[in-house]
Amino acid sequence: MTARIHIVGIGDDGLDGLTGQARNLIDQATVLVGPTQLLEKVPASDAKRIVVGSNLEQLQQSIRDLGEQPAVVLAGGDPLFYGIARYLTETFGKDHFDVVPHVSSMQLAFARVKESWDDAYLTNLATQSLDRVVDNIRTAERVGIFTTEDISPSVVAEALLDRRIDYFTAYVCEDLGTPDETVTQGDLTSIRGQSFGVMNVMVLVRKSGAADRPSGSANRRLFGNPDDLFLQSRPKRGLLTPAEVRCIALSELDLTAKSTVWDVGAGCGSLAIEAASIATQGKVFAIEMDAEDYGLMIENAKMFDVPSLVPVHGQAPEAWKDLPDPDAIFVGGTGRVVPDLVSAAVPRLAQGGRIVVNVSSPDNLVSVQNVLSKAGVVHDVRMINISRGQYQMERVRFESLNPTFLVLGRKSK
Repeated sequence: MTARIHIVGIGDDGLDGLTGQARNLIDQATVLVGPTQLLEKVPASDAKRIVVGSNLEQLQQSIRDLGEQPAVVLAGGDPLFYGIARYLTETFGKDHFDVVPHVSSMQLAFARVKESWDDAYLTNLATQSLDRVVDNIRTAERVGIFTTEDISPSVVAEALLDRRIDYFTAYVCEDLGTPDETVTQGDLTSIRGQSFGVMNVMVLVRKSGAADRPSGSANRRLFGNPDDLFLQSRPKRGLLTPAEVRCIALSELDLTAKSTVWDVGAGCGSLAIEAASIATQGKVFAIEMDAEDYGLMIENAKMFDVPSLVPVHGQAPEAWKDLPDPDAIFVGGTGRVVPDLVSAAVPRLAQGGRIVVNVSSPDNLVSVQNVLSKAGVVHDVRMINISRGQYQMERVRFESLNPTFLVLGRKSK
């Protein structure tokens, strides 16, 4: 295959919305390749038409069979935005293709509802499972979804409501860029009961101040529970200790059923709750100064039913003044105050006790190490890089979480 092939983006308004360059490429092509709904937007001509749908193997073979014929592959909107261009350039090489984009219908949808999309979670239900998408929506601020004929906006709304995710305003944008363009606004309950055309984009905007709801799953692990099982605050989401980091931290705390634990800067309580699931005959004191997060921690503790958890609303180190000395301490958080908290906490740690400090910046890492060294605490460091799989175009890609450091210390007996 040596011919250069043009991948041309086309919108719902068909040829009327194309630039002169894009129309000339289509007019001069001897072969047009694309899905039926896009080929129908191009008037009849002498060009051979090859209909391909979502079958990627069929598309590959059609491209191979082109030889040196001038050809245009029609794609919806911007072919490089959740479109077919990335797949083709990765499969055959970039040198075989030129890409002529149209305005993406996703871009038009966000423009119609007057919302920024620079930090939105964007996805395509033609290539992503609904369960995976719903899990990602739970913690998003804004969402853009390419729906499908089978997974319509009403199906998406139903799936979200089933998981208690009811804190979004929904917009369904149909036939964008055409005279029949329609934008429907409502809450998820109202969207659930409506029917929409196939050509639509669904936009979700989180209601102001809404907290992330837990998934409601009946399954509970001793530790390492998925992040979405915990009620979390917005816009501070991301401060929750990720499940993978929690597993390592809890193992290094070396807890027993009778341990006394301090979680300093407990946030919504994810680590403290799982520590309390282990130290069932001991006490886990979860210290949090933020009133909103403290309230969420109490709600999470009720869901997980951990009687050994003792929420403490206050600012460390004053908040732990009257607490019993701990066998294990976890310190999490950001800012320059973390090394000071570690310095104040170590003298209270029982002989032979463990301390684990979670920091995200190299500066704090060095400062915490210096504090532990001066206190005579034997310590080690782990740098944790976690990437979680995301599926796109039938391929797995990996989305990285922010790197983090765990400083692991043991107070000599």
